[in-house]
Amino acid sequence: MRNIKLTIEYDGSRYQGWTRLGKNESSNTIFNKIQEVLRKMTGEFVVDLYCGCRTEVGVHAYAQIVNFKTESTMNVQDIKHYLNRYLPMDIAITDVEEVDDRFHAQLNARYKTYVYRMTISDVPSVFDRKTTYHCYKIPDKKRMQQAALHLIGKHDFKNFSTVKKTKSTVREVTNIEIYDDIEEMQITLRADDFLHNMARIIIGTLLDIGFGTRSLDDIDAIFDGTADASAPCDPKGLYLQDIEYAAPVGNAPTMGEI
Repeated sequence: MRNIKLTIEYDGSRYQGWTRLGKNESSNTIFNKIQEVLRKMTGEFVVDLYCGCRTEVGVHAYAQIVNFKTESTMNVQDIKHYLNRYLPMDIAITDVEEVDDRFHAQLNARYKTYVYRMTISDVPSVFDRKTTYHCYKIPDKKRMQQAALHLIGKHDFKNFSTVKKTKSTVREVTNIEIYDDIEEMQITLRADDFLHNMARIIIGTLLDIGFGTRSLDDIDAIFDGTADASAPCDPKGLYLQDIEYAAPVGNAPTMGEI
């Protein structure tokens, strides 16, 4: 069996996230679209895909990382061409690599980065409407940066998520950067992992603080459970930007070393 690593770019506008299971199960997911093409390409009915980060409904990706195992003898360039030929145009395979058998896109991931893109103008662009969130007024960047400082570090982010069941809700946010110019604002979040809707709720809360509808002290109050977090931001502006791994793919640690 060969272990194949894919780097994937996608516009998540019309999909129900990376995957959708349980009572809201859907076949209209990035996972299913890729799996269908891989089954045809390899002739293998069971193709297990492991992704670095399960993006939510409507969220995009610049560089999602996925691995799967196959007995196919196709070379990596032919795999790339086949997938890009038969996948929908809003999903693109930007890189294909054969990697060490121990590499696992989910278990070996160390840090994940999301970026939120907002356009700011009197008239929203008709061309960016599906892939950016539009603001008619500029949020206070300084207030948002001050609030972001309270989120940096290792905390229990349960109250900044919609998670229901998990072993631990402690996560480490290593960096939050806020960039703006006259046309766009970007909020970048880097963490060791994200709970369900955590990135969107953090961004929604920071924006409310930037618009002056919430206090800077609300971050600590949300952690304490004495205040509720803001509603999640609109997913159309959110992108999975990067997934970092501790070692080169060919020298990835075994699961026992994690």
